[in-house]
Amino acid sequence: MAGFSALDTLSVTKRSSPSKYSTLGTHNYRRSKQNVDLEKRSYSEDDTAEDSDDESDYSSSVVSSRETSGSYSSNRPMLHKKAPAQKRAAAYRLPNRIIRYLCLGLISTLIIFVLGLVRMSIVSSRRVEVGDLGSRPAPRPPTWEKFEFLTRYYGGIRTLVPFSENKPEYPSPEDEMPLSNDTVITPIRDLPTSKPFEPYKNQTSPSYLKEYLPVQECFLDDQSSIRVPRLQYYHGRPSGFPDNVMGSYELLGLPEDVCFERFGRFGPYGYGYALKYGGTGTGQHGDTEGSEVVWRDDSGTDGANQIDYSNINWGAAQKRCYLANAARFETKSSVTEPPTTFSVVDKGIEQRRVENSKPSNLTSTKKHLPRNAVVIRSWDTFEYREEDILHLRALISELSLGSGAEYDVHLLVQVKDEPANPIWADAETYQKHLNESVPAEFRDIATLWSETQMLMVYQGIFDTFIRDRPVHGPYRGLQMAMQYFAHTHPEYDFFWHWEIDIRYTGHYYNLFSQIDSWTKKQPRKGLWERSSRFYIPSVHGSWEDFKQMVRVQTEMGTESPDNIWAGIKGSKAERPKVDKPIWGPQRPHDSQDWFEIEKDPVPPTGYDKDKYTWGVGEDADLITFNPLFDPEGTTWLLESDITGYNASDGLPPRRAAIVTASRMSKRLLDTMHRETAFKKHHAFSEMWAPTTALHHGHKAVYAPHPVYVDREWPTAYLAGVMNAGRNGATGGARTSVFGEKEHNLLGMSWYYNAGFAPNLWRRWLGFKVNNEGGEEFELTVDEGRDGKGVNGMRGGEGRMCLPPMLIHPVKNVELPVEESPEKEDIPESNPDA
Repeated sequence: MAGFSALDTLSVTKRSSPSKYSTLGTHNYRRSKQNVDLEKRSYSEDDTAEDSDDESDYSSSVVSSRETSGSYSSNRPMLHKKAPAQKRAAAYRLPNRIIRYLCLGLISTLIIFVLGLVRMSIVSSRRVEVGDLGSRPAPRPPTWEKFEFLTRYYGGIRTLVPFSENKPEYPSPEDEMPLSNDTVITPIRDLPTSKPFEPYKNQTSPSYLKEYLPVQECFLDDQSSIRVPRLQYYHGRPSGFPDNVMGSYELLGLPEDVCFERFGRFGPYGYGYALKYGGTGTGQHGDTEGSEVVWRDDSGTDGANQIDYSNINWGAAQKRCYLANAARFETKSSVTEPPTTFSVVDKGIEQRRVENSKPSNLTSTKKHLPRNAVVIRSWDTFEYREEDILHLRALISELSLGSGAEYDVHLLVQVKDEPANPIWADAETYQKHLNESVPAEFRDIATLWSETQMLMVYQGIFDTFIRDRPVHGPYRGLQMAMQYFAHTHPEYDFFWHWEIDIRYTGHYYNLFSQIDSWTKKQPRKGLWERSSRFYIPSVHGSWEDFKQMVRVQTEMGTESPDNIWAGIKGSKAERPKVDKPIWGPQRPHDSQDWFEIEKDPVPPTGYDKDKYTWGVGEDADLITFNPLFDPEGTTWLLESDITGYNASDGLPPRRAAIVTASRMSKRLLDTMHRETAFKKHHAFSEMWAPTTALHHGHKAVYAPHPVYVDREWPTAYLAGVMNAGRNGATGGARTSVFGEKEHNLLGMSWYYNAGFAPNLWRRWLGFKVNNEGGEEFELTVDEGRDGKGVNGMRGGEGRMCLPPMLIHPVKNVELPVEESPEKEDIPESNPDA
């Protein structure tokens, strides 16, 4: 048994249990596995992977009693031979040609997918550029759109009640329920009589005459026969008329117990009578009852005071007025630039002024009054409609002629198409284009300017072309034209930058003089901080309460959405940061950006030591009609539109006031002019003047004039929205109302894109707006309406009567005009009839 030499240790003397035998056999098999004769073991190389399975099967088999050592022959192995393993079937392999096709298809699919993405991206970008955003779910409407409209703005003069007896529809105290629109019946009374408005009473007071020379009366014509007309007002307000939600009449000293309807406001300037009498031919429709009082003279003759405006020259009238009152003002140098601009001070005028101003002891002891220029922006393609002409006549009459030349009114007209109108070629071309662009009665007060002119004067400015607009253009560089205008007009101390789409329902001189007086009284301590907030009397209380609230917010900080999670573990929000009060000039970071700071105002004491005295009695260098907010950190699109400064450590400190309407001092405008010309500093038109005032320590004030809202906002919520910036201000944070949240101002009577303002103005003029108002509404009571809401008002109360308020913007108002008598076709009489 040589063939079993490796297995001769196995001896079977008796029958063993299968388990024992199996264990032993397995042990010997594993031990001698490598020594088995390959011929007797037909194992292939592929069997090695199955060894463990075979061993398990073998060791667990049942051993027969016949399978003993004696039962095996010499040529038969004692152990079972493992059956040959079956060969595995080979895997199917695709032909190479099919694989190539599959790869080609996969690659082609990827290329087509990528190209499709690129095409979709290009198409989407083009659609966004043209404003085609496709059909998508409408965004959730702003919260304020859910508030109910107020109705009593549209009440008429037949419901007038004394101001003290009026129960305003809005706002109501927090502990009282707001008035509901369910008020159905408003008592209609007899038409009261209007009264002449007297805005110049102060000029005849003993205290005024003690300090200043008396005013010499001015006239519209050179024969001194046409007096400046007077406005007519009604006492009280329409029943339920809402109170202003922001600003204050009492604070500024403006009359709040009077109201003006359209005939009393514009009737003196040609509204309400025919072209053949020198009027505008407008105001012939709607409620006209009682309007004849406007043109009634002292003897009771109707129509005697209807002025023929067909031959009025407002430039000549202002020059005559200045000449008559020249002794009341300080002598100024004449215009040194070429005579392409209107000025009441020229060589001839100044010579006559010296001749007429006879020196006397009375003259030498009187104070001189400052002079103001009211500069109204326009452009050469602007269409002067009848309503615009009425507005300009009111401005000139009330501010210039009525005040005794304290103000001069100018038109600053931009030439848009310069290649077609080369106005700088010669004086004839200049005058020809001016005559084509401005109505005859206003030509002598107009000054043309162009973008190329500003580029010539202010060269070398680094232009960032924000919003694809040039820095010298009327959008971003509007203040350049004002700067240069002030440079060429040294005869003025202050310049009112006014827009041609601003309207005021009251008397302009009353508004301007009261704002000037109030701002002059304001102390500098805390002034920038107060001027950065909207004043809401129903929430903030008195002005003194408001001042203390602002002081606390500045020194302690306030909670806001930016820091509401401060103090919570894991939160990155910081605790409220206090603001450092502005006290004196706030210079740019880099001293190389400082310019001519030697004459800048310096605080006489420290901030804490001042007892609210510094600045009292000082004329404001800048007066704005919206808060002076910090654009840093806001979502305002133009917050970084400032150029010429070293910005390596961040942009310089800035301030801005939306709506460019403002009053600027000669000192401020000269500083702006020189910085732009010599240091190449400039900023967006609504930011440049406030920023310059901040850098040089000039006195800047926001005048909180009365502002109305069209809906029933909860006043506390309104205050939170309007003053949602850093530490209770309007700016300095992404939550500012100036920026992405400015839609909250659409329902106000004053903002650059307010929707309520033009609608209110048109309703006041007797127009239908959104199918409400108009002649029938003023004259007839609609019994079919329930009186609920704006759309349910019954009407029949007469024409609207509004208290003095600024309204902006008002554009493209087309007043119905009667046909000119020269164009009327008079039918020939028929003798056979």
